[in-house]
Amino acid sequence: MSQSKIKKSATREWLDALVFAVVAASLIRWLLLEPFTIPTASMEKSLLVGDFLFVSKMHYGTRIPKTPLQVPLTHQKIWGTEIQSYSDAIQIPYLRLPGFSDIERNDVVVFNFPIEFQYPSDLKTNYIKRAVGISGDIIEVKQGELIVNGAVAPKPEEMQFSYDLIANRPLTVDFFADYDINQESFLSFTNGAGYMVFGTDQMMERLRTSPVVVSITKRIEGPGVNDNRIFPANSNYGWNADNYGPLQIPAKDWTIEMTPDNVLRYGFTIENYESHKNVEIREGALFIDGQKVDNYTFKQNYYFMMGDNRHDSLDSRFWGFVPEDHVVGKAWFLWLSLDKYESMFNKIRWSRFFKSIE
Repeated sequence: MSQSKIKKSATREWLDALVFAVVAASLIRWLLLEPFTIPTASMEKSLLVGDFLFVSKMHYGTRIPKTPLQVPLTHQKIWGTEIQSYSDAIQIPYLRLPGFSDIERNDVVVFNFPIEFQYPSDLKTNYIKRAVGISGDIIEVKQGELIVNGAVAPKPEEMQFSYDLIANRPLTVDFFADYDINQESFLSFTNGAGYMVFGTDQMMERLRTSPVVVSITKRIEGPGVNDNRIFPANSNYGWNADNYGPLQIPAKDWTIEMTPDNVLRYGFTIENYESHKNVEIREGALFIDGQKVDNYTFKQNYYFMMGDNRHDSLDSRFWGFVPEDHVVGKAWFLWLSLDKYESMFNKIRWSRFFKSIE
């Protein structure tokens, strides 16, 4: 005689459904797509604060998790707490499944912030920038103009810089809003004589037509003015955000002679991203496991990332190259965009729904 099947309780059914949903969401997030929110203005106007987008893991190939012991659907902390959501007791070597494409120049890429060394590489904070240079490229910036391999690089359609604006009267938030400049994109000079404004060249041309605008000047730091924040640290090359390089981006299997200059340019990268346990840099020389290295061959590819808001972006000019094993995926398309300065239905930027990211 057949035994009748025991019916699950409502609690058990809800629990089973919840477990299935968590497993399915975790697999989708790991293998295919991960949601991401634009938190800062470093990519404006290409991407706006309040944009919600999907990052494709498929394009460059899904990474096998380096830190497998973590609470599902978390990143660094358990939601709403300061409790660590992972254990680094097990660390798996870097491995990536086959993807549709390699990273191409000018792709908008989500990656783990390289210099956040307090976390495992796959759990560092996610950043988003444009890959202006790929492995082997020579990067240079002259008077704010990006040059790649000796040629002027294509400009993102809505690339921003900072400008000094002088007006014949005080300007209001509403005045700037008429020119698509939000209240976080301008700042009054301390002496009240004008404003620093972030915007595109097209926006500045519109502003120049206003009868209250006296002058607009792009802020460009001159060549030879050394910025101590610039990568590589302590270089004293006279580089800054507007006049930078030339600097070649490391590529897998690229071998260089470890001259004092190359130790300065690439020692930090070798020390922190090439998976050596014992690296020292002293007196202009590189030592691995106590042995001086005269020539070095890189183990992986690297990329140079910059924000489209060129004067409001802390990027590779300041902290260096992005290793291949830190790449999360390709920024694919927007699915929602909210303007925090608006209310109710006006908060939704309807024109940005399902917009592809270029």
